[in-house]
Amino acid sequence: MDLNAKKTNTELVVTLSGELNTLTAPELGSLLEKELGGVQSLTLDFAECDYVSSAGLRVLLATFKQLKAAGGSMVLTHVGENFMDVLQSTGLDAVFDIQ
Repeated sequence: MDLNAKKTNTELVVTLSGELNTLTAPELGSLLEKELGGVQSLTLDFAECDYVSSAGLRVLLATFKQLKAAGGSMVLTHVGENFMDVLQSTGLDAVFDIQ
């Protein structure tokens, strides 16, 4: 997985490429832990991410809870059909802001 992060003031945009799975979810978690300080708006771009496992969902949910508790927001963009199916089947489509 490749991660590209761009931080501007209180906004962070992370573009994911490849698979967000058991092996790569900790990498995303570490990047977010390092970069989230002072961030109020997080955008995760899944245009080039073709798979998300339950480990990836856990990282997303933990990040969402952390931002929400701090008064921030998280948006998922360019979510593919398979990932959207997983979000809908788990009910997370009602939790996350998906654009």
